[in-house]
Amino acid sequence: MLLEIDFSNEVPIYMQIRNQVVMGIADGRLAPGEKLPPIRTLANEAGINMMTASKAYALLKQEGYIHADRRSGAVVCASANKSGIISEKIRQGLKLLIAEAKLDYVQEQDFLALCSLIFGEMEGE
Repeated sequence: MLLEIDFSNEVPIYMQIRNQVVMGIADGRLAPGEKLPPIRTLANEAGINMMTASKAYALLKQEGYIHADRRSGAVVCASANKSGIISEKIRQGLKLLIAEAKLDYVQEQDFLALCSLIFGEMEGE
């Protein structure tokens, strides 16, 4: 698993790890059942504190993206929400993203076209 940690980014490192794992699952770079590196290995390779790596894995586990235990380590799970129903968390995140786009004077058709393009990239089209 290759992560790109940006130490100058205002996004906390644990969230950068979380976001990259979620995107890796979504675009197929991480498959269900694939093992993730142990916390200690991830921390050493990324040059971060073990508690930061642990926090990222705990969040991913809480959100249902990975399964982790002491014997088998961290393993990618299948989709946490197989219903296809948009969760309130996604709805709220999207509302914030749309608000930010509107404040940047992004037109609706441009926003929707970009969403469609990115969605297609995640599907491997």
